[in-house]
Amino acid sequence: MLTFIGCGNVHRSDDGVGVAVVQRLRVELGHEAPAWVRIVEAGTSGVEAMLEARGSRSLVVVDACRGGGEPGTIVRLAADQLAEARRPTFSMHDFRWPQALALGRRLLGQAFPAHVEVWLVEAERLDIGGELSSEVAKAVAQLCRRAHSLIAESAADAG
Repeated sequence: MLTFIGCGNVHRSDDGVGVAVVQRLRVELGHEAPAWVRIVEAGTSGVEAMLEARGSRSLVVVDACRGGGEPGTIVRLAADQLAEARRPTFSMHDFRWPQALALGRRLLGQAFPAHVEVWLVEAERLDIGGELSSEVAKAVAQLCRRAHSLIAESAADAG
């Protein structure tokens, strides 16, 4: 199983990029979505996103980021590149992808995907509003093309 999880808040402009990617991918695949592909809108809950990964061989998580780069810049990271650089706290605002992935592995054990990628898109705006900025919207199209390539590559493993 190849699972795509789109994260973010669609009511906060570019923060909804992950959800926009999986919604577009769902429309593009339509009724022709392979049985081994799962597409999930996870919103803003990292814990729920990790639980959706159960039983998948590969997982791709799509989310917005604010790293100071140019809006629309795509950063693709393997799970092992998401090193935890600071001590964890008990604040939900500090619960980021490194913690979510570590928790997913711990909770799901062998049922957690062996291959995990996180696709981050540099946000331009995170204010209230439903529309993506133009550069982030372009990134959605690029990531959907990448998703289609992954689906085609996974067809050999699934069949």
